[in-house]
Amino acid sequence: MSKIYNKIESIVGNVITVKATGVRYNELAQISTRYGRSLAQVNKIDGETVSLQVFAGGQGISTGDEIRFMGHGMRVSFGDDLLGRIFNGSGEPRDKGPALTDNMKPIGGPSVNPTKRILAKRMLRTNIPMIDMFNTLVVSQKLPIFSISGEPYNQLLARIALQAEADVIILGGMGLKYDDFLYFKEELSKGGALSKTVMFIHTAADPTVECMMIPDMVLAVAEQFALQNKDVLVLLTDMTNFADAMKEIAITQEQVPSNRGYPGDLYSQLASRYEKAVDFADSGSVTVLAVTTMPGDDVTHPVPDNTGYITEGQYYLKGGRIEPFGSLSRLKQNVNGKTRRDHRAIMDGMIRMYSSYKDTLEKKNMGFSMSGWDEKLLKYGKLFEEKMMDLSVKLSLEEALDLGWEILADCFEKDETGIKSDLADEFWPKK
Repeated sequence: MSKIYNKIESIVGNVITVKATGVRYNELAQISTRYGRSLAQVNKIDGETVSLQVFAGGQGISTGDEIRFMGHGMRVSFGDDLLGRIFNGSGEPRDKGPALTDNMKPIGGPSVNPTKRILAKRMLRTNIPMIDMFNTLVVSQKLPIFSISGEPYNQLLARIALQAEADVIILGGMGLKYDDFLYFKEELSKGGALSKTVMFIHTAADPTVECMMIPDMVLAVAEQFALQNKDVLVLLTDMTNFADAMKEIAITQEQVPSNRGYPGDLYSQLASRYEKAVDFADSGSVTVLAVTTMPGDDVTHPVPDNTGYITEGQYYLKGGRIEPFGSLSRLKQNVNGKTRRDHRAIMDGMIRMYSSYKDTLEKKNMGFSMSGWDEKLLKYGKLFEEKMMDLSVKLSLEEALDLGWEILADCFEKDETGIKSDLADEFWPKK
């Protein structure tokens, strides 16, 4: 039963305070003003003093306006009619389609019981060689994409959304520029992936509190699809904006700040979202890829620093490419020994050669003379960057492995690669 109050004690920015009893943290309330209705969420309870964060801001609210507590937290509609749709952080349509109010599911629930999980052991193909071949993404894995501002991380996410072999793609945008929102919409529409995609988008112009809702909305829907025996890929951008929204709300609540002003529970807040990645023992799965921008390229910044303790590796985006040395998928060994017999050998061999190329390139830039071996490495490095590292390259894992052998054969003799002779004899390209 909803509770109604019509005396607001104070209005400070986007936060209003009311005397109320029997309400819960994160409960929703509806404020009726002369301009219409606004949604608010309980974010602090001190005895009978209840503070609410107003989604649309405090402008236009007066102390005599009616507040009706709804008796539940934020919920999101679930069903197949979500596919192809775009919503905001309140679950309202952004695409001018009809509002969905059936089969409402609560958001922000607990992580899946470990007894219902199975070990991550299936490859999730993206058809991007630097992922599939060198740092394989595994179904139910949680991985961040560490990047600095200006890198094409949204373009990378759009490419993954178009190419990933998943049943459902759920995209969550936080603090997006409107141009980035349109880019995702147009790319997925042109590529034919919009029909299997659900988008929850918060732009920089939207209320801050909606930014904090996006991951929970996305993950609640992802979990429901996974329970329908679907493999779901969740793409989030950008978790640093999510953390900054948390910081802004914490300041309005007068919380004692921690490292660089972020709330003290930053780790727990991030972990509670990432831990929703799961492969159900008797159903589908949820895999999470989340962009985390690093202010000033500082990996010790609280957001990437805490993220690194939670996730199972990371992809580093640098210079418009996925950097092979900074990137790591800790679960890749669960699958890349089961893909093709030569996968691990070619992966290790090519990275080893690329490392030697980087050393040689440094020698060349310092003016040292180049030997015949150095010239081979320089040729190899150029081919590797053009044919493997370029994010526009689209290849299946098997095509990428074959290409890897061709690049090695184009630059080196068979016995110069350090790869086992039985594998080299089987896969070395025939001239």
